[in-house]
This record gives sequence, structure tokens and C-alpha cells, in this order.
Amino acid sequence: MNKLVPVRNFPHFELEDPSAEVSVIMVVYMTGPALFTSIARVLADPDVDDFVIVDNGSSEPDQARLFAISQTDDRVRLLQGHGNIGFAKGANLGASAARGCFLVFLNPDAFLEPGCVRALVDSTKGQPSPCIVGARVLNEDRTEQRGARRYEVTPVTTLLSFTRLAEMVPALRKFEIHLESEPLPEGPLPVPTISGACFAVGRADFRSLRGFDGDFFLHVEDVDLCWRARKMGGAVLFHPRAEVVHLGHTSLVEPLFVEWFKGLGLARYFVKRADSWPRRLLAYGLSPLIVVASVSRPLLRRLTGRS
Repeated sequence: MNKLVPVRNFPHFELEDPSAEVSVIMVVYMTGPALFTSIARVLADPDVDDFVIVDNGSSEPDQARLFAISQTDDRVRLLQGHGNIGFAKGANLGASAARGCFLVFLNPDAFLEPGCVRALVDSTKGQPSPCIVGARVLNEDRTEQRGARRYEVTPVTTLLSFTRLAEMVPALRKFEIHLESEPLPEGPLPVPTISGACFAVGRADFRSLRGFDGDFFLHVEDVDLCWRARKMGGAVLFHPRAEVVHLGHTSLVEPLFVEWFKGLGLARYFVKRADSWPRRLLAYGLSPLIVVASVSRPLLRRLTGRS
């Protein structure tokens, strides 16, 4: 049954069921047709005990389909009626309603592969706390997607990544932070940053992190969560055998809107983590360039006719 829940920056865990090991949390906003394939994959996974869908805004037909699904499977709880509060607050809202001891956050355009949930959850056990384990994120052709395992995200590496200069200029390749072209490790590997498209974290660890920073509206909240986990002495791991196919670019939202909030999120993150005046000045100085570079990408794709 639908439940209206007050929106908070950080999750306040109100429900807990010792018999529920794994909760999947999915935040939905104008996702498109991929949403229902993703939901079907979750419901087909035998390791999912609890499924919280946070609907930040869907078309009327999709709202009706989501409501019908929530009425036919006892594991599903649908949160609606709170409007578009952004991904971070929506994810925290879902965590507040989750019953499981472990939380798996999954994008609505990502399709779980068999064994992914179990591998992620099992790998959090016995690790330094708080622990975050990210999946290996694949494109539709099963190549590894950019961003699933990364070094530190900094203002300089971001600008070089946006402009692709690190790829084109050999002397700048040392600033490349994306690791998808590196050989796959045999098992879970510590990395500074994983993708928020699919990852697991213990309920207690998510509580100790105070959840996502709700001041991030869309994008970069996962980078921030990884940074805070490592800052607290925890672990961030990339799991090479926990796989999820992430379509990307399925949202019906204007790309310029998405890139605007990505740029703002990056600028906020760099200022937030600057631990000295020189770094703070650098973050403030480069922030306008980062926002402009971010919003320029969809504009350039439109001008050049690229999808």
C-alpha cells in the first residue's frame, strides 16, 4: 500500500524486520520503459526480501503500473506523493522505509544479473566499517561501463575528463581516473570510488554515514558517500563478479537539466572536501568552469548530431 513519508535529509530507520536480510531501494523519476524490466529483474531475484520503490515523479500510466505491482507482491512498498525531491533525499527516504539488514541501491535503468545481490552483500561482511561494495556495471554489449571503478575525483581530473584531454594528450594520461580498461581483479578490490548505479551497504553502516548528503540533488552523491566512508576508516570495494547491465540515457528528462545538476554537484563536492585554503580557492575558482563544461556536453552533442 502507498505510504506518505516525511522527507528528511538523512534516513531515520523506522522499520526493521530481523527476518529480512536484503532490501533493494530504487528511486524513480521519469525513467521510461526500462523501469519495468529493472523491477521484474529485482522481483525475480531470490535474495531480495524487501523492495522499496521511491517514486519522485512518473507519468500517470507508470504510476498506475507501479501501484498495481505494489498490490501484487508483499515485498514491494511504493512511496509516492512527495514530488521530485532529488535522488539523495529519495534514496534516504527509501532507506528509512527499508526493513533489511543490508541495503542495495539500484538505478531504475539497471538490470541485475544472476548472483549480483548475493555477491555484493556477502562481500560487505568482515570488512572495515562502514563498507560500500559496488557492482561491475556493464553496457548493453557487456563491455564495462565508464565510472564503475575510479581513483579520486578531483577538480583537475574532472575538467580533463569532461574535455577528453587526458585521452588525447599523452602527457595528461596520468590524470585518467577511470579503470574500466584495467584487467579485472580476481575478487573484490579496494578503490576510492564506485558507481551509484548498483551497490550494497549494511544498514548499520548506512546509518553511521547518515545516509546520502541530501544537499546533492542529482549525481555526485555516490562519490561523496564513498569519500566519507573512507574518511571514517571504512572500505570501498569494486566487485568484479557482481554484474549489472546499466542502460543509461533512458530518462525522459532533458539532458541539459541532468548535466546542470551534475556540474553543481561536482562543484559542491570539491568545496566540501577542500581541507585547506589553497584547495578551497582552487575549488571555488574551477567550479564555474566545471559547471560550464558539464552543461556544454549535451549542447555539443546536439550541435554535432551525436546521440
